[in-house]
Amino acid sequence: MTKETAFHQRIVEKTRHHVEYKGYWLPQVYSSNGALEEYWACRQAAVVLDLSPLRKWEVTGPDAEALMQWVLTRDVKKLSQGQVVYSAMCYEHGGMIDDGTVFRLGRDQFRWIGGDDYGGVWIREQAEKLGLKVMVRSSTDQLHNLAVQGPNSREIIKRMIWTAPHQPTIEELGWFRFTVGRLGGPSGAPVVVSRTGYTGELGFEIFCHPKDGAAVYDAVCANGGDLGLKPMGLQALDMVRIEAGLIFAGYDFCDQTDPFEAGIGFTVPLKSKTDDFIGREALIRRKEHPSRKFVGLEIDANVDVGHGDCLHVGRAQVGEVTSSVRSPILGKNIALARVDLAHAEVGTALEVGKLDGRQKRLPAVIVPLSHYDPKKTRAQS
Repeated sequence: MTKETAFHQRIVEKTRHHVEYKGYWLPQVYSSNGALEEYWACRQAAVVLDLSPLRKWEVTGPDAEALMQWVLTRDVKKLSQGQVVYSAMCYEHGGMIDDGTVFRLGRDQFRWIGGDDYGGVWIREQAEKLGLKVMVRSSTDQLHNLAVQGPNSREIIKRMIWTAPHQPTIEELGWFRFTVGRLGGPSGAPVVVSRTGYTGELGFEIFCHPKDGAAVYDAVCANGGDLGLKPMGLQALDMVRIEAGLIFAGYDFCDQTDPFEAGIGFTVPLKSKTDDFIGREALIRRKEHPSRKFVGLEIDANVDVGHGDCLHVGRAQVGEVTSSVRSPILGKNIALARVDLAHAEVGTALEVGKLDGRQKRLPAVIVPLSHYDPKKTRAQS
């Protein structure tokens, strides 16, 4: 049976348009707004969205750091307590299992948050294979989370979260860091707040136990009412994440795609991370001999472009579209795509093939990957 998140009873009062995502019901679009209005609220004010289906795994024990250093491409040893880092997780051949964030909760305590349960299963399998002293357990059912995103998100969170003196305040919270606090005051519901998101805007995520979900949702709405806060569904989320060049499993990467081909080569610090990790040798080889590159596209047509549409130079297919959207803020069709290295330079003219790929062609040009705020200045503001 498809599950309901901790916030479902509040969300269902605002919309009946839900879709199944990773075993949970999530809103696709809200009845009173529409996706475009939700999109502009994210870019100009603030939005709240339910991301509870993200899979959370707790990794604890004396060998926890060694295990995470082995299974993730990032250098986990450099993480301070209270810090978060975005990482890839790969198979031995360099193909990606998942992408996600790892939270360092303590010296020997980590939390992996990804899109798929198999990421946690894989971590556990590696621990058992190596005989490490570590416990790997799922906490998805005990941690549901809301994302509050947009230029006004800090003010909303600041109004509602209390933190103890030994924890950073919301104002002090740096990009990709988290704090532990309580809702409203020292006796409120316990929460973890991270300065992370999936929109390309300044944003935060609030993690709480499901029993406190209604109180957390009500607090967000109460404190954001005068700041233009609107609820946001998956349709608008897809628009903002494509504009920001953020990847989505099953569309922009799979187990045949390495992190370089997915546009997240920065998560593989081959020079500075001297410790071995799963897929290292394959990733060294793939980096030295790339065949495809992840790029941005601008399409000179108002015809919708979809996942899997072919990209051509003349008769030859040289790549495919992975994600696409009609960007409201840029006023044009844009896409994320993977193309052959021979045709991957910025400014290269391509054609998107529609129908059978040959009867109809849409002119396109390669642009830098993040169409919106490529230097992430808004998220870091």
